[in-house]
Amino acid sequence: MTVEELIKTSEEQLKAQFALADEISEFNQEKVLKAFNKHSVAIRHFNGATGYGYGDEGRFVLGDVFAESMGAEAGIVSPALLSGTHALTVGLFGVLRTGDSVLCVSGLPYDTIRGVINGEGNGSLKDFGISFDCTQLTADGKFDFAQIKADMERIGNSLKMIYIQRSRGYELRDAFTVAEIGEVCDFVRSLGFEGCIFVDNCYGEFVEKQEPCDVGADVAVGSLIKNPGGGLAPTGGYIIGKEKYVDLIGKRLTAPSIGNEVGSYAYGWRLFYQGLFMSPHTVNQAIKGSLLIGKCMENLGYENFPKLDKTPADITRAIRFDTAKQLCDFIQSVQEASPVDSYVTLEPWDMPGYDSKVIMAAGCFVEGASIELSADAPVKEPYTAYFQGGLTYEHCKYALKKILAKLI
Repeated sequence: MTVEELIKTSEEQLKAQFALADEISEFNQEKVLKAFNKHSVAIRHFNGATGYGYGDEGRFVLGDVFAESMGAEAGIVSPALLSGTHALTVGLFGVLRTGDSVLCVSGLPYDTIRGVINGEGNGSLKDFGISFDCTQLTADGKFDFAQIKADMERIGNSLKMIYIQRSRGYELRDAFTVAEIGEVCDFVRSLGFEGCIFVDNCYGEFVEKQEPCDVGADVAVGSLIKNPGGGLAPTGGYIIGKEKYVDLIGKRLTAPSIGNEVGSYAYGWRLFYQGLFMSPHTVNQAIKGSLLIGKCMENLGYENFPKLDKTPADITRAIRFDTAKQLCDFIQSVQEASPVDSYVTLEPWDMPGYDSKVIMAAGCFVEGASIELSADAPVKEPYTAYFQGGLTYEHCKYALKKILAKLI
């Protein structure tokens, strides 16, 4: 079978999944547009601000539109949030205090947040007397409700936060669906928990019709160079949720005496608004690209996750290889199909925040933007590549042709 024949066959097999992805995209586009309309977004909101940024209407309305689009009461959207990890860190330190305990019910969190939790002498939660426990998932990568209950009882009254990581990170489990997040939110509330349910929402925005704050989460956090920036936001992160928590987090982002009243951005807010508007469509393109590469790799006998019988719960796809060379060749093919730095030969390197060498393909217009076509992997067993993004389905398909040419 030729590359072209494999792709055509795979597309035929994915018609039902593509139709569902289109339906979700249309629903979310309408939801975002209604949020723009409700908050009367106008040209003046795109203007930049300098200095303190007092009275910056564009910044305030942008937070409101994000929150409205994602089922929350209030929001912070800021270029001062430098990454998803930074946004998570600000959120954690905004809500938690010395003596508090956190229970992560989704297993061990992603590599870059581990130093924030348990670092020694680096200003971590541990340094500030905040404990962080993890409930491991079941063998099939699902929430272990019996163990969650036991861990909550063990921690006792100091438990102030339930932490959920939606995406898989560098694990082989599927991302959690919004329904699954809602189920665990309802479960901990049924046990009497009254604290903050905090969700790392990275890679999951607008993949489904609902978001974590629609189903019981108190705070959701993510990066603007992933899904909700639509490929246009040049930097930044968002924090949405209940107003009381967003207010506390704002006091950590700036200063306790100032909070969300300040925050200028001289270059203007247009790309953040436009990126949010484009996000449902852009995410749809990435989801279709993920499904297509997954089906083609499955047809060639390569194990990959999530399985192809449903729309994924985030934009990432994990693909297993037998050797380090196969893994690195796959990542290199993605780089060669990129619009930027396609000529670069990739090498694994000691990337900050990771415990093994990482190889990363990211020939992006915005540096490191995972909503753009990209792939990365820790170079260790089991050899698993993590593929995500794609601003257009056509680009995903082009990259797939280059990948398959090396495999067939």
